[in-house]
Amino acid sequence: MTTKSASLNKVFADLPVTIFEAMSQAARDNNAINLGQGFPDDPGPEDIRRAAAEASLNGYNQYPSMMGLPELRQAIATHYGHWHGLKLDPMSEVMVTSGGTEALTSAILAVVQPGDEVVCFQPVYDSYLPIIRQAGGIPRLVRLEPPHWRLNQDMLKSVFNSKTKAVLFNNPLNPSAVVYPREDLELLARYCQEFDVIAICDEVWEHVTFDEHKHIPLITIPGMRERTIKVGSAGKIFSLTGWKIGFVCAAPPLLRVAAKVHQFLTFTTAPNLQAAVAYGLGKSDDYFLSMRKDLTRSRDRLTKGLESLGFPVLKSQGTYFLTVDLSPLGLNESDTEFCWRIVKDYKVAAIPVSAFYEQDPVTSVVRFCFAKKDQTLDTALERLSDAVRGRKR
Repeated sequence: MTTKSASLNKVFADLPVTIFEAMSQAARDNNAINLGQGFPDDPGPEDIRRAAAEASLNGYNQYPSMMGLPELRQAIATHYGHWHGLKLDPMSEVMVTSGGTEALTSAILAVVQPGDEVVCFQPVYDSYLPIIRQAGGIPRLVRLEPPHWRLNQDMLKSVFNSKTKAVLFNNPLNPSAVVYPREDLELLARYCQEFDVIAICDEVWEHVTFDEHKHIPLITIPGMRERTIKVGSAGKIFSLTGWKIGFVCAAPPLLRVAAKVHQFLTFTTAPNLQAAVAYGLGKSDDYFLSMRKDLTRSRDRLTKGLESLGFPVLKSQGTYFLTVDLSPLGLNESDTEFCWRIVKDYKVAAIPVSAFYEQDPVTSVVRFCFAKKDQTLDTALERLSDAVRGRKR
């Protein structure tokens, strides 16, 4: 007997299991240390967790405003005003969502119509392309390459045209851990203005930057204030990835439509977590600078350890990740083969960066998460001690 199951939505029905879930499952199956998926192995800031508990016990637990608690929307506007000089009206230019992915989905579905072209940069986060296609959009893919992963005029000139409706831009960039400098942002802004393009900016890693690298929101570049949708994430800012509290910031004409999409996705978000995030965003600069300092130390610990084992590490400028370019090692395997080998033979999980490409992938780069305790990183390094020598041609 035939059924209609064969005609289920192909955008999603034909998608494979994500590499994040596949490698995390392999880590569980092999009792491996998971340096693949991007989450810390500590519970997060205690005072913020206590604020959530207090709000749950003594606060309001019914449907909050669809747009988010007023106190959180004000806190978001104040926070971005302080850190980036970005002036936002909390009531007309800020919305709270159930995570950064929902924020991005709301933005994409608000902007993209059938036949619209959307510029995306590979390596590309896995949720972007299915949602663009569900909206009827056509992704136009740009290939970024190691070791610098930078933008240039030739690549933008090759994809921007009269059909371009939007560009989806991740900065700092996961997985390559690049924090884009002003000159790249100004170049992208020039093309957005020339072709009347809306920029959807995935900036969830905005506070996780290292050394002298500073995050510059694209919305603050001259000419971009009215054509940018900025997405942030409390989960990344406070290392509370399970809370799923996202931010959408945009000029009123853009935010109004994104809010209508949000209304029919999740509608609203847990009020106790919103209250705790509002508290967290008001913390002193010392908290955010200390968080970066701690992550920098973990980055450097894993970097030094991998380099001592012979891995060519590409310096991480931001995010929870660093990448290793295997190409100089002469290994007889791709990044995907390498990741499957080390999770099975060495009990350490990583992510092949080729999984972030749909076309013409870079196949020599592997991503490791360093947002872990010292003991976790040290044990992983011990296990990987022979992973290079054991596979040389």
